[in-house]
Amino acid sequence: MPVATGLAGFGLYRFRRQLLARQFDLSPVLNDVKVDRNIAVTTPDGIRLMTDHYYPIAAPGQQFPTILIRTPYGRGYDVPFPIGWLSLLVGQRFAERGYHVIIQTVRGRFDSGGVFEPRHHEREDGQATLDWLSSQAWFNGELATWGQSYLGFVQWAIADSPLIKAMMPVITSSRSYEVNYPDGVFNLDLALRWTYALVAQSNLKTQPYWKAFRKLSAINDEKLLTSASLHLPVIEADQASVSQEIPYYRDWLDHPSAGDPYWQLTDSSPLVPQLNAPVHLVSGWYDFMLRELLADYQSLYEAGKQPFLTLGPWFHASPAGFVESIKSGIEWFNARLKDQPGPRRTKPVRYYVMGADEWREADHWPPLSRPTSYFLQQKSQLSIQPPVEVSAPDHYRYDPAQPTPSVGGPLLSGVAGPKDNREVEARSDVLVYTTAELAEAVEINGWVKLVLYVRSSLPHTDFFGRLCDVWPDGRSINICDGLLRVEPGTGEVMPDGSRRLEIGLWATAQRFERGHSLRLQVSSGAHPRWTRNLGTGEPVALATKMLAVDQTIYHDAAHPSALVLPVVS
Repeated sequence: MPVATGLAGFGLYRFRRQLLARQFDLSPVLNDVKVDRNIAVTTPDGIRLMTDHYYPIAAPGQQFPTILIRTPYGRGYDVPFPIGWLSLLVGQRFAERGYHVIIQTVRGRFDSGGVFEPRHHEREDGQATLDWLSSQAWFNGELATWGQSYLGFVQWAIADSPLIKAMMPVITSSRSYEVNYPDGVFNLDLALRWTYALVAQSNLKTQPYWKAFRKLSAINDEKLLTSASLHLPVIEADQASVSQEIPYYRDWLDHPSAGDPYWQLTDSSPLVPQLNAPVHLVSGWYDFMLRELLADYQSLYEAGKQPFLTLGPWFHASPAGFVESIKSGIEWFNARLKDQPGPRRTKPVRYYVMGADEWREADHWPPLSRPTSYFLQQKSQLSIQPPVEVSAPDHYRYDPAQPTPSVGGPLLSGVAGPKDNREVEARSDVLVYTTAELAEAVEINGWVKLVLYVRSSLPHTDFFGRLCDVWPDGRSINICDGLLRVEPGTGEVMPDGSRRLEIGLWATAQRFERGHSLRLQVSSGAHPRWTRNLGTGEPVALATKMLAVDQTIYHDAAHPSALVLPVVS
């Protein structure tokens, strides 16, 4: 039987709720809230999905819309760790503003039955939950979905349901393979950190709280991650990090091809252009699913769906991004389910321009821009002037035994986001090209690309590019980046045997202020964000042999290597 818990009636409690609303810049609290805990929603195959129901204390006959949230991270005080508490915080915030809120633990996690196989049961389990919702006397037919990261995956899995009247997927994507294999290369940082967190959370109730919390905190322990990420073969890195085999981690590595049916079974992207429910997408410039979320946005836009889009200066675990997703969620659902004034903006797209520290609005993203090439030059220079006729190429050696590290950027950990890159730029396996100090500001907004003319001593290698903002005091702050895995046949072979490569450096909105400089890094890895290339061409999951590689970067008139930026006026 569900347990009903009253959370209203105390003056101090009401004061705290109003204080929290002001602190988060939320709309005023309208209702006291009750919670029915531990409701079992049974799937057709007999699995019990444990569920909590938050709801406003209302006058008789008063009805409210419903928000569905499905999560693998726990539902509240039964999970003694902040991720579980976040579900409780969210449930309270929506319910006290006039919503039924259903928070459900997905299959195989905590007290829900079955085996957890990421993304593989979310469509049928989500549909079973929708069927259960439809049978509830308090359900008025107005339903929305909300959630971040995995809580967004589960939204996309059922997005074509006619019951859903509004959606808000945050720092997430409908796509499956591309999240695990950005640029076609396995995201080891994401896989190891997420696996570690899930296993540690599963042990919360079998260990003293202090011990479990300390272990969970190690998700940001770079020594632990570095040790596990350097383990070979990569398919055994789960043992190195959590001392056990993790079936889904090994499944990811066993299916490295985008066309594999394994990934197609969990890919919800075909549903995106078919949606009728209005969608508000939220992401950050340093989120590791940014590119995939923008692909969902473009798919909706091209299908004439007029999606809303918010892009902030956030990384995946950013507290500011979490608060924004609650605030925007309340505004979005009030407008779509209650016919109240909509989000506080005049246009459907709102994005933050880093460097300028300004929010902008637009009808569509990206805004109009002018592709502008900044050419690599001799003496480590970067300039809009074309390269000279004759310029000696640059060289470096990449050794996978000492891989070039990823510093900040789109990581899962707390060390993600903008960081000073001077230490990594001092390495012998990193080349840097820098403009003169800018006489006037340069603003970019959109997709960034790198064109490189290269030669490599091995047929199997990687090339990585990163755009940085160099401050007058010398700090070099990463803005966006990307990697290309080179195999026989990759790129365009030039008459002299060199190879022309195009590397997508993802998307950004950045203003480089007067007196700053633009800098490009070129290297052959960003470990462990992308699994290091061992140079042998063997399957990544099983390879153990490593070969160092000698790289040549050309920048002359016949080989105009260039950073291509979307410059806006």
